[in-house]
Amino acid sequence: MGINRKVFSNGFKVFDLLLMVCAFGVSTLPLFHRVGRFSLAEFFEMRIKLANLLLFCIFLLVWHFLFTVFGLYRSMRLSSRWEEVREICGATTLGTIVIAAAALTFRIWVVSRVFLLLFWVLTTSMVILSRMVIRAALSYARRHGRNTRNLLVIGTNARAMTLVQRIQGKPDLGYRILGFADEQWDGLDEFKKQGYPLVADLETLPAYVRRNVVDEIVLALPIRSFHTLASRIAWVCEQQGIIVRFMPNIFDLKEAKHRADEFGGDEQLVSHDSTITDAWGLAVKRAIDIVISAAAIIFLAPVMIITAVMVKLTAPGPIFFIQKRLGRNKRMFDIFKFRTMVVDAEKRLKDLEDKNEADGAVFKIKNDPRITPLGRFLRKTSIDELPQLFNVLKGDMSLVGPRPLQVRDYELFDTFCEDWQRRRFSVRPGITCLWQIMGRSSIPFEKWMELDLQYIRTWSLWLDLEILAKTVPAVLRGSGAA
Repeated sequence: MGINRKVFSNGFKVFDLLLMVCAFGVSTLPLFHRVGRFSLAEFFEMRIKLANLLLFCIFLLVWHFLFTVFGLYRSMRLSSRWEEVREICGATTLGTIVIAAAALTFRIWVVSRVFLLLFWVLTTSMVILSRMVIRAALSYARRHGRNTRNLLVIGTNARAMTLVQRIQGKPDLGYRILGFADEQWDGLDEFKKQGYPLVADLETLPAYVRRNVVDEIVLALPIRSFHTLASRIAWVCEQQGIIVRFMPNIFDLKEAKHRADEFGGDEQLVSHDSTITDAWGLAVKRAIDIVISAAAIIFLAPVMIITAVMVKLTAPGPIFFIQKRLGRNKRMFDIFKFRTMVVDAEKRLKDLEDKNEADGAVFKIKNDPRITPLGRFLRKTSIDELPQLFNVLKGDMSLVGPRPLQVRDYELFDTFCEDWQRRRFSVRPGITCLWQIMGRSSIPFEKWMELDLQYIRTWSLWLDLEILAKTVPAVLRGSGAA
């Protein structure tokens, strides 16, 4: 990272903290207006309390940490504006939740519902506006030849040309294509017809790099055939401080993404099919699970106690239904639910298999005779799922993720499913997911699996918050519940 980039990034960090401080101050004004005017002496007395100052400084650090975790200080040259907006909304939303949690814990009287709403609106809108202004300014500069980077492409195959065409179609990225470098091969004549400049062959490439201004290089050579040569090119670039990019999909995988990880002291390229792999993202997701599940358990404790009593009084047997389910990477765990069926429901399942109304590896019938009268109400309102908050707190489940399948259902995967549908087990299962907010039990099995994979492919903290927000009205409607 150059010195200008460091100054720019550090300036952004300070600016974001100043925006947060301003939003915090403005958000307190409605409260002061409601309780009356303060004298100057009272104002300063309220502000200089050491505990308040320390708490506010800690929150400044948390705010900076969240913005860093959400990647708001990395280079956004190759990111879309909507991706940046989603990351900003996720960071400010989680930051506002942290303030709310701190207010409840430390009884901060200035933090009210009006304060939280105003604070979130102000911080989110101001940060987005500032980022869009900077993005527009940089785009304008790049279109007019400023803040550009010289890019050299190594390889002249179809993938290399497709990459260049995409880059040239986005002048806002600020890349100037110097040309291509490659040795003589059967497809070179076809490449030359496209009009792209061939500035060097692979032998003279090091000399070209030494003589010319090259900021980045893209290695698009077939790794299997040119491993030794590609290593030498990468070494030359490393010696000169030139960024090296390469086409990572050497196995031609269709769904997998790639990232660099350290393993056994070495950097390795990891192929994975989910965005739910980033260490910081997972840490924040787990923190959200703990905070929200703990708060929900406390808030919903009266409902769960009443439900437990009603289950015990209305039907003989235990209060809770405990069943083995498959978790992340098919690890077994015990799931907790309020019992909604008769005691011998598992044994009676075999007698009802021929009445199964669901397709695929699941069992569903609308009027299941094993369900108790109270159980129908609990399922309709999803109250029977509340004990799973303890599964979330324990770490077996997440608030958001593919629903955990029964062992019986998984054993039918060999009959009804393909390997791509097993990808749903690569993440921690959840209480709710896209399936929950788009129809629940009324959705066909194939569509259910597709929605789970869609969630895995497109996961973000903002998506989790969006699903959680949409789950409440979906449950209240009771649509698709079984």
